[in-house]
Amino acid sequence: MIVKPTLYLTVGLPGAGKTTLARRLAEERCALRLTPDEWMAPLFGDGEADGRRDILEGRMIWTAHQVLQSGAPVILDFGCWASDERYAIRAIAESTGAGFELRYVAVDESERRTRAQRRWRESPESTFLMVDSDHDQSLAQFQPPTADELALTPLPAPPSGSENWQHWASERWPTLPRLDLDIATEQSP
Repeated sequence: MIVKPTLYLTVGLPGAGKTTLARRLAEERCALRLTPDEWMAPLFGDGEADGRRDILEGRMIWTAHQVLQSGAPVILDFGCWASDERYAIRAIAESTGAGFELRYVAVDESERRTRAQRRWRESPESTFLMVDSDHDQSLAQFQPPTADELALTPLPAPPSGSENWQHWASERWPTLPRLDLDIATEQSP
């Protein structure tokens, strides 16, 4: 029996447990795990580094696309705070014929902040210090997945001005090349 590959997307705020889940999934599924913080810290010493995170994430999404096409599972441990980002990544995964699983991780807010601080103390080489104002800003920007997103209902139309989700993704992540996607399934009935 041939099993189609799956793209697992971990979603949540810093300290929620996304990377712990991603590591467990990678081991259980023999999957490639791509975690931007583990690259940003050693390469740039900064979580954003003047837009370099978007560049890195674009290349990671492209890599995930290639790995899925080869038949192997992938975990994008991104956080993906916006629904449009999650829809675009789902469209890219589905364009390869792969499955898609959105794994939303949430914990009590005080626990999340405590975990983020502990992670910084224990592994500063793969994470970034967050102060209360950083956490407050994260909370203000985060769009938790809706019930429709979690149920994987049909993808909505992409944002105005984008011909499809792939086009939107290539604008959002500047180093993500225009992939040859089957966009027939991207529109809601």
